[in-house]
Amino acid sequence: MKSRVKNYLSITKKEWNGMVILLLIIAIIFAAPYVYQQFHTNKVIDFKDFNKDAVLLNQAKGGDVSGYNDNGAPLSDEKVAKPTLFVFNPNNLPAEQWKQLGMSERQISIIKHYEAKGGHFNKKEDVEKIYGITADDYKRIVPYINIPDEGYTANKLTVGEVVDLNTADSTKLTRIHGIGPAFAARIVEYRKRLGGFLNKEQLKEVYGIDSIKYAEIQNQVNINTIHISKININAVDFEGLRKFPYLTNKQTNAVIQYRLQHGNYQSINDMKNIAIVDGIILRKIEPYLSFK
Repeated sequence: MKSRVKNYLSITKKEWNGMVILLLIIAIIFAAPYVYQQFHTNKVIDFKDFNKDAVLLNQAKGGDVSGYNDNGAPLSDEKVAKPTLFVFNPNNLPAEQWKQLGMSERQISIIKHYEAKGGHFNKKEDVEKIYGITADDYKRIVPYINIPDEGYTANKLTVGEVVDLNTADSTKLTRIHGIGPAFAARIVEYRKRLGGFLNKEQLKEVYGIDSIKYAEIQNQVNINTIHISKININAVDFEGLRKFPYLTNKQTNAVIQYRLQHGNYQSINDMKNIAIVDGIILRKIEPYLSFK
C-alpha cells in the first residue's frame, strides 16, 4: 500500500524543474508592480493649462461664464474691503475700476461676458438685472451710475414703431430698444449670409440673441420677404454656397458633387437623393434656392 502511495506522489526531475520555473514566474508577476513603482515616478497633472483651454473653448462657442479666469484659476468671490465709489459709465468700464467699486472677480467676469455678447446698459436699472449683482451691490453703486444719452439711447423707436429686418442698416437697427451697435452689426452680417429673414424666430440664430433678448425686441421688428435674396443652386460654386448658414461644409460639398455627377437640379425633390441632407435641412433651405 505504502509503495503505491509513494509511486503516486513521486515526481520526476523534469516535473520538478517545471514546478520551479512556474514558481519563479508567479513570483516575478507578483513583484513586478512593486519594482515598477520603485523606478517610475508618477507625473503630476497640472490642470491650469487644461482649465485655461476649457475657458477659451467655451468663449469661442459663446457659452456661459465659466468658473475660471484666463490663467485657469477659479474665479474669486472676494471683494475689496473698502470700495472706492466714483461717478462711472458701466458701459465698457475697465475690470480694475469695477473691482474698485467693490465687485468680485466672478461678478466682473459676468459683466464682461454680457458686454462681449453685445449687451449694453441703457439705463441704471439694467445694471441691477445682471446675474450676480446683489441688491446691496446695486444700492451702493446706483447713485454713481451715469449713462450718457448721446449717440445711443437717443432716437429710439416710439411706441408702435417697427423696423424691417430685411432693409434696415446697422444704424437703424440700433433704434430698437435692446439693440446696440454690436448686435446690429451681427444681425446685418447674418442677414447677408442668410439672404434675408423669413421670420422673426431666425433672430435667435444670431450670436448672443437668446430667448430673453428675442422677447425684448420681437415686437419692434417686422419682415418683408420680398427682399429675400435667393441662391441659384445650379450655378453657385462651393465657396459661394458654404457661406450659407444652414449647410455644413460637408453638406455643401455633397450638393455640389451631386450636381456635377447628375446634372442640374430641377426642384428641391432632386436634392432628396443626397444622403447627408435630410428633410429638415431641405425645408429650411428651400425658400432660399432657385432652380434656373
